[in-house]
Amino acid sequence: MRDWPAGYTRHIYDTVDSTLSEAARMIPTLSGPAWLMAVEQTAARGRRGRSWATPRGNFAGTLVMPRKEAPGVAALRSFVTSLALYRAFVAVTGQPSAFALKWPNDVLLKGGKVAGILLESRDEYLVIGIGVNLVHAPGPEAVEEGALTPVSLQGALGITVAPEDFLDALAAEYAILEDQFTTHGFAPIRRAWLDHAARLGEVITARTMRETWTGTFEDVDAQGSLILKTSAGRKAIAAADVYF
Repeated sequence: MRDWPAGYTRHIYDTVDSTLSEAARMIPTLSGPAWLMAVEQTAARGRRGRSWATPRGNFAGTLVMPRKEAPGVAALRSFVTSLALYRAFVAVTGQPSAFALKWPNDVLLKGGKVAGILLESRDEYLVIGIGVNLVHAPGPEAVEEGALTPVSLQGALGITVAPEDFLDALAAEYAILEDQFTTHGFAPIRRAWLDHAARLGEVITARTMRETWTGTFEDVDAQGSLILKTSAGRKAIAAADVYF
């Protein structure tokens, strides 16, 4: 078991509606950052209100922490979190080449989605929800058309990791990267994230609420935007769904 990082509290629940919702309810009592984990969620949600299946055996967790920066800077913690997830996966599997990071906030395992992240601002707090398919992956009927196929750690690699053990690994890796982010800014996080970026240098499609852009994934800029080289020139995209 990894040493629990100093300064973070740890809260384990058997069943909650959503760790994101529980974190929001906990905010008035908090004096510092806190990790929450539920063995089972009954009303989990993902980006844009999409559902995220969280049966027992999978990881459902949330980190809630005071937000000291402007919202745009705080939002860069999606990269901090996804990089921490990558390192936690490597720590528990020993297989770094099996995982990749999909802009803006997913982790891939052998090309399928194994983890997702959702950031929310609540007053002066940042709430980071994390779902990981440790044992179970949603079926095809739960997947949006064109989206990557969900996979589980157990199904893809034959490795079983208890949610509590994954939390310990993730919290330890996150604390290291959070210290780096607050001390040195986004630049070192960005470089490390790009080292593990899925489809960097390849043609991808980014869909916003109003537009669809297809081009070569060239970079992530200092604001966390996706940089695409398209037929209309280089485009910086702040928020979109990405398709391969």
